[in-house]
Amino acid sequence: MIDLVDCARLLVKDGKGFLAIDESIETANKRLSEHGIEPSPKMRLAFRELFLGADGIEQYLSGAILFSETFGQKIGGKKFPAYLASRGIEAGIKVDLGTEPFEGGEELITNGVLGLPKRLAAFRKEGARFSKWRAVIRIDGDRLPSAQAVAENARRLAAYAHESQEAGIVPILEPEVLLSGKHSRLRARAVITETLTAVFEVVKEHVVDLASLLVKTSMALSGSESGRNDTPEEVAEDTLAALLSSVPRQVAGIVFLSGGQSPDQATTNLSAIARKAKEKNAPWPVSFSFARALQDEALAVWQGKDENVPAARGVFLARLEKVFLASSGTA
Repeated sequence: MIDLVDCARLLVKDGKGFLAIDESIETANKRLSEHGIEPSPKMRLAFRELFLGADGIEQYLSGAILFSETFGQKIGGKKFPAYLASRGIEAGIKVDLGTEPFEGGEELITNGVLGLPKRLAAFRKEGARFSKWRAVIRIDGDRLPSAQAVAENARRLAAYAHESQEAGIVPILEPEVLLSGKHSRLRARAVITETLTAVFEVVKEHVVDLASLLVKTSMALSGSESGRNDTPEEVAEDTLAALLSSVPRQVAGIVFLSGGQSPDQATTNLSAIARKAKEKNAPWPVSFSFARALQDEALAVWQGKDENVPAARGVFLARLEKVFLASSGTA
């Protein structure tokens, strides 16, 4: 049986990455509606099948992050985890239970620690090889994030990482620094550094094996309302600086979220970061864990219609190949 260290390394081997297709029911419905598709359980399943049923995805993907609804559904006569395993793709599961306001204020805290061991054990039994927990960090000038919200999200991420490893599942820690806002790229760099530093300080206290976990992080970008367009080189320089100063070298790998960027922007920035990581001899492999940046172009073609599936899958695979090449710095 493959151990957690080997599994974590396998997940970021050869530039392969993750398709994050773990949208909650509410978010999946919203995504479908944005493309003129009437939401329903049937259409949510078709949404997942559109991507995970495409031929050739195993060339580019090591894993797919699923939502609990999808985890129990079937594709090609098999439950999704078994189907993915048959194609050489590991099944992962989002195990947090979403966010709520932190102390009634403007910041968010992630729920799901209560009952987590039981949920993880059940998902492991059904084939989960890795899991993910997302925290949300908002920037507002020098006012937010508050030290208290960062500390509480870090504490919950660390507790999750410990419980995931205890259950025999590789944890992916995702403290997402949001793109929305008027902040500068340098402010984003500082907040990413501060947040990841806080996370790993607490992780050390929770008996977590660093070699058996992955980090999913935002890129250092100017806020979406700042009016600033960063160059890929600027993004790469500040992103790597933040990570090199805050992420221990023992961590198995780092994967980037697209976080509101356009598909082209996310792909180009990922390529620049991968090149910079090689230039700086970064101690961990870097790859991708994209959702909308891999999905949106295909959804626009699909429109929920069976006859559009082949064309939509073609668009998806073209983008997936670009992102895969970007993760090796060759795009």
